[in-house]
Amino acid sequence: MIVIVNYGIGNLNSILNMLKNIGTKAAISSNISDIEKAKKLILPGVGAFDNGMKNLQDLGFISILNEKVIKNKTPILGICLGMQLFTKKSEEGKRRGLGWIDADTIRFRFDQKQTGLKIPHMRWNSLNIQKKSPLYNDFYQESRFYFVHSYHINCNNEEDILTKTYYGYNFVSSIQRDNIIGVQFHPEKSLKFGMKFLENYVKFI
Repeated sequence: MIVIVNYGIGNLNSILNMLKNIGTKAAISSNISDIEKAKKLILPGVGAFDNGMKNLQDLGFISILNEKVIKNKTPILGICLGMQLFTKKSEEGKRRGLGWIDADTIRFRFDQKQTGLKIPHMRWNSLNIQKKSPLYNDFYQESRFYFVHSYHINCNNEEDILTKTYYGYNFVSSIQRDNIIGVQFHPEKSLKFGMKFLENYVKFI
């Protein structure tokens, strides 16, 4: 069972429907016992960093997520804000992140020559794969995914970076450290490419 963690933020039903379309047993839950029993987790997210961390704390999820992900090595996929919460902190707020990845979340910054670029980055864009991973099996460099974000993560460890994407400059668009996986794009909005990515995640580990 894949559990989509419901902490009040994210496109939960869109993710669930896509998982069902690929024949995967999944559920949306805010029940700690369901999270404890999950074989894989998905942490979605749309919105502000501090609000996301506050919701996780208020619902009592931080302790169980740390146990599952860090101690038990349960695979987890963070989507958009969900991935950003894996980092140490964000320029968007004052709360500490989960700190699972040696990274910070920063706002897009463009120089004067790039004034035509809008924030948020809201468009289809491609991935530049940095290293081999089963998560990108059967993908090609021109695969396109849907992005909606004003912030992105800045990794201190290059080995954590799976893909980069160009928008004014190259930013980290997906990461992996052991069982911890994050994507800045929205697979649930990325049609056949997002479906294939989720299929690969279902098969992961």
